[in-house]
Amino acid sequence: MGQQKNRGVAEVMARGKLLHMKAGNGECSYASSSTLQRKVILKAKPVLEDAIKKMVNSGEFPKCFNMADLGCSSGPNTLFTVSNVMKIIQRLCHEKSCKMPEFQAFLNDLPDNDFNTIFKSIPSFYQSLKGGANCFVSGVPGSFYERIFPTKSLHLVHSSYSLHWLSQAPEKIENNNSIYITRTSPPQVFEAYLKQFEKDFSRFLQLLSEEIVTGGHMLITFMGRSIRDPYGHHCAYLDLLSKSLIELVQEGLIEQAELDSFNWPSYAPYKDEVETIVHLEGSFDIDTLEFFQVNWDDRANDDDIYFDAYSSGKHVARTIRAVAEQMLVSHFQFGESIVDYLFERYAYHVACHLLVQKGKFFNIVISLRKK
Repeated sequence: MGQQKNRGVAEVMARGKLLHMKAGNGECSYASSSTLQRKVILKAKPVLEDAIKKMVNSGEFPKCFNMADLGCSSGPNTLFTVSNVMKIIQRLCHEKSCKMPEFQAFLNDLPDNDFNTIFKSIPSFYQSLKGGANCFVSGVPGSFYERIFPTKSLHLVHSSYSLHWLSQAPEKIENNNSIYITRTSPPQVFEAYLKQFEKDFSRFLQLLSEEIVTGGHMLITFMGRSIRDPYGHHCAYLDLLSKSLIELVQEGLIEQAELDSFNWPSYAPYKDEVETIVHLEGSFDIDTLEFFQVNWDDRANDDDIYFDAYSSGKHVARTIRAVAEQMLVSHFQFGESIVDYLFERYAYHVACHLLVQKGKFFNIVISLRKK
């Protein structure tokens, strides 16, 4: 390990090429492997509905309601939130006997996102609209860690499963034996991740405070942790991915130096860390902050007596592959056959883990109001 650790990750990420989901409609694409994310969106929907209700009840509603979905990706979830927002407002307007506004929906993600697939789905989305609603959809490529919208132009901002991704992997991490934070990691590893998250989330809030109207709302859902301890089981899925990569090193398929120079560029914050950053940045009030869990295998129920660990391992591996493949290929420069083999190993390790204990993703949903 050395000073060069994660330089490759940071450089690729700076070009906006690291964190786009796997494109297309194949078996391992994000479009085909994003049922977990849809479940998370549905879990957070009551908080979204409450935020919109407060906006509708606060006074005069805009004639054109501008909303942005940050980290929209592509596939069946992309327009799902837009549709949910429109349905909620349509119902509330009907209850209050007020005129339905027009909608401007901005779909944002990094420039290498599969926007072509999104654009192809828009005509059918327009055809599905009911009740005379008018919606105008635009794609907005760019990082939400930079300004991407005009000043005071947005009434509602939504982001699901995007804000735990950092603008870059933490710098100057040495002597770590994993791709993330583990119990054997030196204390400075956790400190570096926390510092990067504090920097990124503060910047995100500051930028959005300029782009959201006074009284506008922002709803964010991201992976977090339920305990202060940063070394808990919330990151077990990454421990298993790290284990799979180590096995590739042992088999001579990738170099140790390549693994040493890779750090997973996301952070799962504790709720107190999130609250502290929001209060210190000062542009938003916290309306709601809630916590919920979903299974690694979103198809599985906790009381499922017919649980199939092997099937779940494959399903979880496909889900993580849809998110991580581009990042791994960009760093390790390996081909499709090695990617296949890596996630076969990963599916096996996930299955073994699930035979012993349930796998849970811990999530934070926070509703913020612009002061």
